[in-house]
Amino acid sequence: MINTISRSIACGILVWILGVSFYLGSYYIPFLENPEQQANIVIALAIIPSACLGTYLFYRKGKMKPSSLALTFVTTAIVLDTLITVPLFIIPAGGTYSTFFKNPMFYTVIVEFYFIVLYFGTYSSKKIKK
Repeated sequence: MINTISRSIACGILVWILGVSFYLGSYYIPFLENPEQQANIVIALAIIPSACLGTYLFYRKGKMKPSSLALTFVTTAIVLDTLITVPLFIIPAGGTYSTFFKNPMFYTVIVEFYFIVLYFGTYSSKKIKK
């Protein structure tokens, strides 16, 4: 049980690292005039393969309900955003915890993240049972 939870948190951390990397990397390759909007678009698109990769890696050796895995991934991402993303990247750029967590795009990505893991986890767990 503990190994399963540790594995799910580790996969969630990997997805968070990929998401933050894409988000921050999008500022270095400008293709829109509004860099904030560009970063939000990039994270909304990048979370799809990142979440699928994390889910796939978990289900290679782990077993958990897809809804529990999705909730673990989302909780891990929110905790890491609170402890690392906001203090290291948002506050130095002039933002605050309030602006970060009041942004509707944050919640859009969180909901997207949950449902991608739920869908791909359901698919992966059914494939493993066969």
